[in-house]
Amino acid sequence: MIDHSKQAAKFISNLQRAKWHNQALWFVREKRDKSIKNIPEWEDLRQSAKEIKDHTIEYLRFYLEEFEKNAKANGIEILWAKDAKEHNKLIDSILFRYGIKRVVKSKSMLTEECGLNSYLQKKGYKVIDTDLGERIVQLAKESPSHIVLPAIHLKKAEVSEIFHKNLNSQKENTNPVYLTKVARENLRQEFLLAQAAITGVNFALAKEGGIVICTNEGNVDLGVSLPKIHIASMGIDKVIPSARELEVFTRILARSATGQEITTYTSHFLKPKPDGKMIVIIVDNGRSQILKEQKELLRCIRCGACMNTCPVFRRSGGHSYQVTIPGPIGSALEGLKDSYKAASLPFACTLCGSCDNVCPSKIPLHEILRKERSKAIQAPQYKGKKRGLKLLFWILKTSKRYKYALFLYKKFFLKLPRSILYGKFNKWGIGRELPTPAPKSFEEIMRQRRSSKD
Repeated sequence: MIDHSKQAAKFISNLQRAKWHNQALWFVREKRDKSIKNIPEWEDLRQSAKEIKDHTIEYLRFYLEEFEKNAKANGIEILWAKDAKEHNKLIDSILFRYGIKRVVKSKSMLTEECGLNSYLQKKGYKVIDTDLGERIVQLAKESPSHIVLPAIHLKKAEVSEIFHKNLNSQKENTNPVYLTKVARENLRQEFLLAQAAITGVNFALAKEGGIVICTNEGNVDLGVSLPKIHIASMGIDKVIPSARELEVFTRILARSATGQEITTYTSHFLKPKPDGKMIVIIVDNGRSQILKEQKELLRCIRCGACMNTCPVFRRSGGHSYQVTIPGPIGSALEGLKDSYKAASLPFACTLCGSCDNVCPSKIPLHEILRKERSKAIQAPQYKGKKRGLKLLFWILKTSKRYKYALFLYKKFFLKLPRSILYGKFNKWGIGRELPTPAPKSFEEIMRQRRSSKD
């Protein structure tokens, strides 16, 4: 059972970290705002992205089959996996077939979702994450806390300690240039020794039969250029009609994610190397169910903008969600998978709507989360909250009950000892202070003013 508030409390207990984490992500959000101001047609791009995604989702089977046909014509092997278990077994069988033991892997939230690293490592394979943030959390034996900024929860001193322990770097040297150099030297050796590369897929082009991967470090290009085997894991939601539509997404992805105009590397892979093998595994893993229940969520291009703006995520950290994809989009996705297990996640939201405003494909996230609360409140852990909401509804149903409740609140409730007011019977009071009501209500003030005029 996911308990977001309990995990968030652990993160917030370190006030300095919580403050720094909030400021770091808000800085990225501000970069995004500055970047889009240079594009007068930004809202038109968002609308286009929404329409392209909606169209593709509506005809998803057609575009997936077209992609498969054209990719095969390009010499790419296409495999299908219904879930994480099948996906991992397929990769295991490919590596076993070609006698591969060492793999370099780029950042891929789908492989994180499938638990690929731990699966392969248990089978005896050496798997090295080559994205710098992913490499840091891999060495720290942690999961990413953000889908674009995996190690945003760690400070320089912690990264220095991780590198000293695992890569024999200088102790307490926190210089970012030095730490990056250490990581680069270590990764170069891994690239040279790797026998296969595993990547994700940002976009799959149905008409061209190729895939597109967007990175800032060039690790994907280096990773796939040396080994002969390239395996790409692709969610069924990644397909778009053609390269013509790609133009819209390359303009909105980096701006939404980090405030850049475009990712440093936008790499197209249309066929295997002359002496190599390229395999794309198309994975469902619950996406068909999302298509039936809340297809708007399949518009997500994994930019992380909703996380950078979310006041709850910024202050509670990604690990407090206890899921692969945290934040508003993750809460919505997990609620569809198991509304009871993820019952706390729709409530990790202020319903401020900021995620809707920044989403490049216009997913109505806060509205989806509001609806998911109605399912989540049925979970066993919310029996007390459900009773409380029923009582509140009964009180607010008539003005007479409301006025009497307000009278009791002023005259009696607020005079109770703090041990009762902020004890186990008032979980809302944890970390909050009950509001002190005004000496006179608005209604009382208006009544007095009317009587004075008379």
